[in-house]
Amino acid sequence: MIIIAGKLYVDPAAREAYLAGCSTVIEQARATPGCLDFALSADLIEPDRINVYERWDTDEDLERFRGVGSEPEQAAQIRDAEVSKYRIAGVEAP
Repeated sequence: MIIIAGKLYVDPAAREAYLAGCSTVIEQARATPGCLDFALSADLIEPDRINVYERWDTDEDLERFRGVGSEPEQAAQIRDAEVSKYRIAGVEAP
């Protein structure tokens, strides 16, 4: 299993519009075979932060989706980003 997690930073005044513009990408991701979860959300404390969380079955599933990603206009709005890929060897019930 692959998890992509981290944070994006955009202008605080543009965050809600940025997230609204991501709805199509989120729908496309969730409809992609191998996507177990995909979420972008406004952080409750930092007004310029967007939290990123994706969960995929395999690297191949993730790579198949990657060509769909954000529009260039949206990517240009990102001022900074800290997003990492995690390879999960096992999952346990809490």
